[in-house]
Amino acid sequence: GRRHQDMFYPDLSGVARSHNFYPLGGMKPEDGLICPALGLGKTVVEGGRCLRFSPTNPSSIFRLFTPRDYLNNAQRELYALDLSTPGPSPDNLPRPDGNLILCDMNIAREHGTFNAVGQVYSMVDRSLHPPDHKPGVGLVTFASLFNDSAFRLNDALSYLLAVGKAGMSGPVEIEWAASLVPGADGRLELSLLQIRPMVIDQGNANLDLDLIQPEDAICLTSSALGHGAFEGIFDIVLVRTDTFNRALTREIAEEIGEINDVLKVQGRRCLLIGPGRWGSTDPRLGIPVLWSQISQAACIVETELKDLKVAPSQGSHFFQNMTSLGVGYFSAHDDTPRAHLDRHFLLAAPSAVVEQTHFVRLLRFSQPLDIAIDGRSGIGVVMKPGLRAPRW
Repeated sequence: GRRHQDMFYPDLSGVARSHNFYPLGGMKPEDGLICPALGLGKTVVEGGRCLRFSPTNPSSIFRLFTPRDYLNNAQRELYALDLSTPGPSPDNLPRPDGNLILCDMNIAREHGTFNAVGQVYSMVDRSLHPPDHKPGVGLVTFASLFNDSAFRLNDALSYLLAVGKAGMSGPVEIEWAASLVPGADGRLELSLLQIRPMVIDQGNANLDLDLIQPEDAICLTSSALGHGAFEGIFDIVLVRTDTFNRALTREIAEEIGEINDVLKVQGRRCLLIGPGRWGSTDPRLGIPVLWSQISQAACIVETELKDLKVAPSQGSHFFQNMTSLGVGYFSAHDDTPRAHLDRHFLLAAPSAVVEQTHFVRLLRFSQPLDIAIDGRSGIGVVMKPGLRAPRW
C-alpha cells in the first residue's frame, strides 16, 4: 500500500479463486472468480460490498448490473490504517483492530485514489458518471480498470491462478494487493500476499444426480448455486399457492418477515420456498423481501409463477448477498433441467404446520432435512425428513 495523508492502504486489494460456486450470466464454476476492493482486503474477506467478476470474461459483469444494482451493491466504504494516533488507545487499552478504521468514500476522493476505480451515481438522472462528477454517491465500480488495457490486473491474476492450480494440483485461493505506481502511466504494482488450496469437498456434498430417487426428495435440481451441506434444518417457510397473489407480494414479504422474526428469536434456520424472483425490485416478478426479512434462511428455492414466465433471478441484487452469506440457491422452475419439487408432499403435511398466515406457512419436522449442493456440478437436493442423499 501507500500513505495517503494520515492513512495507509492499497489502491486495490482482494481475493482471486480458481473455482466459483456462484457462477452467473453464462459463467462456469471452473472459470474462477476475482473480488477486488478499494483499500484493505478486510472488505472482501468479511463479505462486504465489492465487485465480483469472472477472470475469463471480466466485462460480463456490466451486462448483469444496472446503475441501480451498483447503487445497491457496490462498495461505498474502505478500510485503512490510521497513522495519526500511533500507540495505545487513549485509555491505554489495546484496541481489537489496532489502528484499523472504516472510512467513507469521500476520503478516497480527497486522496485521489477513487478516480482510478470509481464512478458517481447521480440521484437526478439515476445513472453513473465519471469519478470527477461532483454531486452524487461515490461507488467503486472498477469501470476504468476494465477499459484501460494498461492495468493488466486480470491477466496477471489469471496467470497466478493457473500457476497456483498447477502447482497445488487443485483449485486455489489467492489474497493480493496492488498500488498505482506514481508517474508510471497508471501501471499497477501487484503484491501476492498468500496462496492456499481451496477446500471444495467441505460439507460432504459430492452428489450424483443419477443416484438420487426423485420421490425421496422435496427438491432436486441441476441448477443450484453455493456449495456444501446445510445441517440442522428442520423448518420450511413456504409461500402458499392457494392464496398467492402477484399483486400482493409486498404483503407476502411482510408476513415472511414476521415468521423470520419468530425463527430468529428461537435460533432456528430454515429452507425458504416461493414463486418468482426472491428479492425482486419489481414486485410483479416475485416477492420483494429484504435480507433482514429472510435472515434465517440457509437456502432459498425459486419456483414458477403460474401466470407469468420469469427467468430465474440469479441477478446482481441477490448475488451479492448469496455469496457473502453463503446462502444456498435452488432453481426449481419447470424448464430447469432435471428440476423436481414435490408440492404434494408440502401440501400433505398438515401435522408439520406450526404457524400459518394468510400467505405463508411454517412447517417443522421432527427429523432434519438433508440439504446439500455440489458446487462443482450445480446439483442441489433437499431430501425428505430422515432421508439422506447418496454421496460418492
